[in-house]
Amino acid sequence: MAKALLARYANRISMPDLSLAPTTRLTPMQFKTELLSGLTVALALVPEAVAFAFVAGVAPLVGLYAAFIVGLITAIFGGRPGMISGATGALAVVMVALVAEHGVEYLFATVVLMGLLQIFAGVMRWGKFIRMVPHPVMLGFVNGLAIVIFLAQLGQFKVPGSMQNTGHGMSGGEWLSGGPLVLMLALVALTMVVIWALPKVTKIVPAPLAGIAITGGLVIAFGLDVPRVGDLASVEGTLPPFHIPMVPLTWETLEIILPYAVILAAIGLIESLLTLNLVGEMTGQRGGASQECIAQGMANTVTGFFGGMGGCAMIGQSMINVKSGGRTRVAGIVAALFLLSFILVGSSVIEQIPLAALVGVMFMVVIGTFAWNSLRILFRVPLTDAFVIVLVTVVTVYSDLAVAVVVGVIVSALAYAWNNAIRIHADIRDEGAKKIYRIRGPLFFGSTDGFAELFDPEADPDTVVVDFAESRVVDQSALQAIEALASKYEEQGKAIQLRHLSRDCHRLLKKAGHLVIDSDDDPDYAVAANYSVRTGILGSH
Repeated sequence: MAKALLARYANRISMPDLSLAPTTRLTPMQFKTELLSGLTVALALVPEAVAFAFVAGVAPLVGLYAAFIVGLITAIFGGRPGMISGATGALAVVMVALVAEHGVEYLFATVVLMGLLQIFAGVMRWGKFIRMVPHPVMLGFVNGLAIVIFLAQLGQFKVPGSMQNTGHGMSGGEWLSGGPLVLMLALVALTMVVIWALPKVTKIVPAPLAGIAITGGLVIAFGLDVPRVGDLASVEGTLPPFHIPMVPLTWETLEIILPYAVILAAIGLIESLLTLNLVGEMTGQRGGASQECIAQGMANTVTGFFGGMGGCAMIGQSMINVKSGGRTRVAGIVAALFLLSFILVGSSVIEQIPLAALVGVMFMVVIGTFAWNSLRILFRVPLTDAFVIVLVTVVTVYSDLAVAVVVGVIVSALAYAWNNAIRIHADIRDEGAKKIYRIRGPLFFGSTDGFAELFDPEADPDTVVVDFAESRVVDQSALQAIEALASKYEEQGKAIQLRHLSRDCHRLLKKAGHLVIDSDDDPDYAVAANYSVRTGILGSH
């Protein structure tokens, strides 16, 4: 019953199927789709990069350069075609303290070290451990990121120029009210309606791009006084210049930047790998985790030497790309090149785009990203899974993604360990002069107390058989529990026989080793412990 419920639960919370074949052919029609999708993504990247630069306390071009370089390199070398990377808020909130205390040059050095750490993680193939993230944690990640994206758009409803950069990001500001607020909301709604309705009529043009074009065209044609991209900051600039971070090459510098680099590398990889899995579900692709780690590391290392703030995968822009039809590396490359063209020659045009159009696009991303079915099944799944979904969502919103995922995995692991711990039991058969305990359930650190409680050395007969055919000895704690049980029966002057233990257990057991009965049908599995012949001490790997 429980397995059937979990199966239905997994099916209901899977992301919608928006996929083409895993290996999409780049036909002329698909190429056009990739170009238009890339343009849409580039337009959505501009205000995000500028806003996150403000959050980190650096110049807007530092965010734009990061969006271009990280986006281009990961599009070419990344592990998931169709995924978009750039400057992100998850990293910006960590960078702000470093920039405020030590300056932007230390940020560039930190980004370089962050990239090297990510390359190392990729070479060591640590990306595969993302498969250890349970599905409820993934749901919480998706829901939390959707809420974060939504909250990030609310800042666009403030009067341009009223926010102040305090050195700890942008804060304060006056909210729009009256007619300007009504007009802003109307334009956001118009963009959302276009994105919702256009695919029902035609799919020639990506709906988000059409929404931006129609809303932007109305604003420019009628000269409507609404906040525009140019009100955030100028996006005009030059090619990113090569720049070696101006920091002293000393041990003290390493002590400053290493903690930040480790945190940024972890957050960047976690967000990128979870986004990789999410995009993979939507496009029918698998694998590529270690390749993505290396690509993210290469991108950040290069970015640090070209005056960028670093970045990682962006779930919002990735969803825009996938839903606009982007399935190959072309869309990501085109998005980065369009972004560069905006910086070099197109700033005057891009700065005229109303923020309402981009907010409307991101609101549709929020609606499409949030796993609405998770709300309906919260009361139908195991309580622990429901708790993890809510917990990860809340921690993602109020703290950061890395903390949320770690907390979610720990809670899920503890719940799994507890569920297995209470499964230990024994089928007992009393044959007069001999008593047989047939152990069922895994024997590990969480179940050793329950295992010990199954036996009664004082009341048991002179011969006791403990059969592990339906059990599995998992770790050192399990071996110690077996040793302790054997000692108790020996103290009572009673014989105990241990059956169906693996050969690995035979070698690792010390006192109880001579009590093991060999059999042709002994199981074959490894125990997560080692045994020192010199010291006679059991220890974990």
